[in-house]
Amino acid sequence: MITPNFSIDELKFDEKGLIPAIVVNAVTKKVLTLAYMNRESLGISLEKELTCFFSRSRGELWLKGETSGNLQHIVSITADCDKDALVVMVEPDGPACHLGTESCFTARLGESEARHEFSFAGLMELIRGRKTDKKEGSYTTYLFEKGLDKILKKIGEECTEVIIAAKAEDRAETIYEISDLVYHVMVLMIEQGISLEDIHRELASRHVIDHKVKQEKMTK
Repeated sequence: MITPNFSIDELKFDEKGLIPAIVVNAVTKKVLTLAYMNRESLGISLEKELTCFFSRSRGELWLKGETSGNLQHIVSITADCDKDALVVMVEPDGPACHLGTESCFTARLGESEARHEFSFAGLMELIRGRKTDKKEGSYTTYLFEKGLDKILKKIGEECTEVIIAAKAEDRAETIYEISDLVYHVMVLMIEQGISLEDIHRELASRHVIDHKVKQEKMTK
């Protein structure tokens, strides 16, 4: 159960008793859907740590994934400055959209020619695509074709380059080499079937342990 840091009564529900809830993947930070909650569904969400919404079309509560199995496990719920909208960070068990896509937001209206969107999740998908749909002349495809030993060799080389750049206190070069290292590690992740979610869960578990250790030290 999630214990609220302030009273639900402080939230500003609209004239129909609803408040918009923007659901975001806690790992990838991708917006998954926009839904609505009332007091009851928010209470259920806090109690079960699963997203529960109010369907405006059906006029009833619905626990996301109750029939499909695509549950959304709540990490946190945050209200905006006016307390009339919520952001719900979740770890989803499956697609958020009823069409079977990860997110409901897929119809791109337009994009800037000067600025480009980037995410680690997007890069992982690109790398995965180079493994499943080989592209001639692609360095990433070349690494997959050469196999695990080649990938590991490149990771070792990039680790050395990071150390050399950092030791020289060359910030720009260190950033460049760390980026190379991260890319090659992501290639390894795809090669061995490791996802960003796997790493997220592992680091999250360590954060909890570290937090407990700090608490123990403070009480001594």
